[in-house]
Amino acid sequence: MIALRPVLAPYTSQALLTSHGKPTLMMKHSNEMSEKKLVYKNRRVGILFITTMAASFSSSLNNIACGLDLRMVAPDQTIEEAKNGIQNHAKGLLQVKDLIESKAWREAQKELRKSSSLLKQDIYTIIQAKPGNQRQNLRKLYFNLFNSVSKLDYAARDEDESKVLQCYDKIVLALNEILSEL
Repeated sequence: MIALRPVLAPYTSQALLTSHGKPTLMMKHSNEMSEKKLVYKNRRVGILFITTMAASFSSSLNNIACGLDLRMVAPDQTIEEAKNGIQNHAKGLLQVKDLIESKAWREAQKELRKSSSLLKQDIYTIIQAKPGNQRQNLRKLYFNLFNSVSKLDYAARDEDESKVLQCYDKIVLALNEILSEL
């Protein structure tokens, strides 16, 4: 048998009911509920901990990545500098043919990547300075040129001479076309 008696809590005017006696089904149920709440709180604390660790890890990675400048346009490059450099970088891109003919694939890839990245930067700077109605055609030519450069790079990696020469011819055509438009 359970006896209920009112207990007055200090500082409150409301009476609290307490029970004395054997544990009942209701008390067992409340113990299970408190265990579930404890598990729920532990999960919540665990998730909060994992989230905090992930956030601190990603912020440390973000600080590392801030050291890299991944922009397309050089911060100090003007349109005049881009126009002056475009001819030299285009010649550098076309000089890859000597390395291709001598089958120096790794050196051809290195020179191709170096000259194409500088040329890409110059052409992008010039395209951005053009009026909006001219940009669409220039961007299409830009895409075709550097898509062919990427294909040539992959073909050189695979040492596929016929594919390399085919891509080189496409580069020459695309380069002449884009230079005439600029």
